Amino acid sequence: MFFYDPGYMILTVVGMGLVFLPQLWVKNTVKEYREVPARLGISGADLAREMLRKNNIHDVEVESTPGELSDHYDPSVKKVRLSEPNYHGHSIAGLAIAAHEVGHAIQHNQGYIPVVIRGKLFPLANLGSQFGPMLVMISLGLAAMSGAMPDLAWMLAWAGVIVFAMSVAFHLVTLPVEIDASTRAMEALKVGYYLKEDELPGAKKVLTAAAATYVATALYSLMQLAYWVFRVMSSRQR
Repeated sequence: MFFYDPGYMILTVVGMGLVFLPQLWVKNTVKEYREVPARLGISGADLAREMLRKNNIHDVEVESTPGELSDHYDPSVKKVRLSEPNYHGHSIAGLAIAAHEVGHAIQHNQGYIPVVIRGKLFPLANLGSQFGPMLVMISLGLAAMSGAMPDLAWMLAWAGVIVFAMSVAFHLVTLPVEIDASTRAMEALKVGYYLKEDELPGAKKVLTAAAATYVATALYSLMQLAYWVFRVMSSRQR
């Protein structure tokens, strides 16, 4: 039976490790540098507003949001939302994260091409992640019942693969978006003297750990896509 495919079980276990370990890394790194106050004493909220002002962005608000590592930029309402420890705090981790989120606001303001592409892929990615595998599984079920892969099931399977590929494309285009935001953040922290020279490595560790979560997610999605392609191709050859 398809649902007991050992290959799929192995993929799931490896994928869980790929996703969990970077999340653990970023959580521990943020925790470490959240306990290290930046000597300048500026809060994450003040830093965010100062960066926006320096980039002539006056229509983006900065507000606090509940939750742990819930920081994000919402382009639909033009708001940089910082978790409360980062909004009010003065830590190296908080400043790095605040600068990163403002980096996204700057990207949006400048029409950064990968951000534009990701925005267009977002609705397709949601559909792809939900319905792509479902279509493939239905087609494989039809093939299992008939003992072969009928043409209808074959087309349905490839439709599922293509739809799922949209979510993979979304994760891949997210990588340059996140890396660019972190690059902007580090440049702002350095040029604006928000962090001292010996504090910058700590900020870089926080942003590197965060970037690893996106790399892991993209890699896992590619592995899933390769698996679905392999299953569809092998079922046709039976």
